[in-house]
Amino acid sequence: MAYFDAASATPLHPVARQALSASLDEGWADPARLYREGRRARMLLDAAREAAAEAVGCRADELVFTPSGTRAVHTGIAGALAGRRRTGRHLIVSAVEHSSVLHAAEEFEAEGGSVTRVAVNRTGAVTPSAYEAALRADTALACLQSANHEVGTVQPVARVAEVCRAAGVPLLVDAAQSLGWGPVEGDWSLLAASAHKWGGPAGVGLLVVRKGVRFAARGPVDERESGRAPGFENIPAIVAAVASLRAVRAEAAQEAVRLRELTERIRTRVPRLVPDTEVVGDAGHRLPGIVTFSCLYVDGEVLLHELDRAGFAVSSGSSCTSGTLTPSHVLKAMGVLSEGNVRVSLPAGTAEADVERFLRVLPEAVAGVREKLGTPAPVTQAGPGTGREDLVVDSLGKRCPIPVIELAKVIGDVPVGGTVRVLSDDEAARLDIPAWCEMRGQEYVGEEPADRGTAYVVRRVG
Repeated sequence: MAYFDAASATPLHPVARQALSASLDEGWADPARLYREGRRARMLLDAAREAAAEAVGCRADELVFTPSGTRAVHTGIAGALAGRRRTGRHLIVSAVEHSSVLHAAEEFEAEGGSVTRVAVNRTGAVTPSAYEAALRADTALACLQSANHEVGTVQPVARVAEVCRAAGVPLLVDAAQSLGWGPVEGDWSLLAASAHKWGGPAGVGLLVVRKGVRFAARGPVDERESGRAPGFENIPAIVAAVASLRAVRAEAAQEAVRLRELTERIRTRVPRLVPDTEVVGDAGHRLPGIVTFSCLYVDGEVLLHELDRAGFAVSSGSSCTSGTLTPSHVLKAMGVLSEGNVRVSLPAGTAEADVERFLRVLPEAVAGVREKLGTPAPVTQAGPGTGREDLVVDSLGKRCPIPVIELAKVIGDVPVGGTVRVLSDDEAARLDIPAWCEMRGQEYVGEEPADRGTAYVVRRVG
């Protein structure tokens, strides 16, 4: 099996495995105790904290270990908002943040706070000016990921941090995807990350709160981890996490060059090998190992199963793979095609031969899925149509890509200038029908209310 889902979790690094095994015998005792075993455990914990702080670029007393990256995000957001409650109850996040950030924002909103969700461009990036425009006198905190987990786009954290710093607003950075590649640049205030993203064991996160940032821990606290992560520290896992972070950092520069070449190979060749495919995310400002593309007329869940049978573990932001009728919030915010979405995220050490085999297998897998779904032939500009100026396609109760396929089948039946109204109650259609129009050179007119679902109106251009 070729594992191409490193953005979800990275295999345990050999150094982490060794450190974990060794520290199981040395770091089991309570580090708060004064006897020999306790002092030994404390030394391991302190050394891990020092090494982690050096990798992050902060002071050791600014960093605490948490039970997960999600817990680090939730603790960081809640603590910063509580610490600055006198300033106001306004939070800024980007529209493409990880669900852990967005869930925290939703909870804050439910409790009476206000949230501004900053839009992104078609590559998935925010602009510093958009964050500046979102700042208010009552803004307590802003959040921005260092790089996107679905499409790999790197965010302008340093410039956004400048804007926030000038306004006196702390910026929390979710660095889960990028910390293994290097420290986060800029004058940020808080940072969260997760060890299983860089080859450490699951169940270890870290949270950094810079000195001078107002912070009030929420919920019951104890004396451990500065009161910000209560409970007994998992010292063996922490030691392994930090050991793997140092190890991947030592290899990062060289491995980044190699993985960038492999992902660029995928970005370039997939559109040539697979018709009607859109590669999404920023072409240049992106993480080394992530490349994401979407295929017209493809059920994402079926495609992932086909690739799994062929020996490839990949993931998707497609609505089809989530078991719901809601497309990925990232792809939705970007305004790109969501159907048939595939995210390839290569772990360190990925073999070139595996990438080449993936490029050989993918076209046949996509073609097979399209054949099962009855993919239409391309519409020719010479097609005269049937003379009917307006057609209605009833796709109610059908999940994408079926509404898009049915649209494509009948667009040639109306004359140039005629319209097709697609009735659909699948939320993904709101994203995929306009994307189909852009890819196929047709005009997306807009939405109209319908008795059930929504009518998506498309005008034939050619």
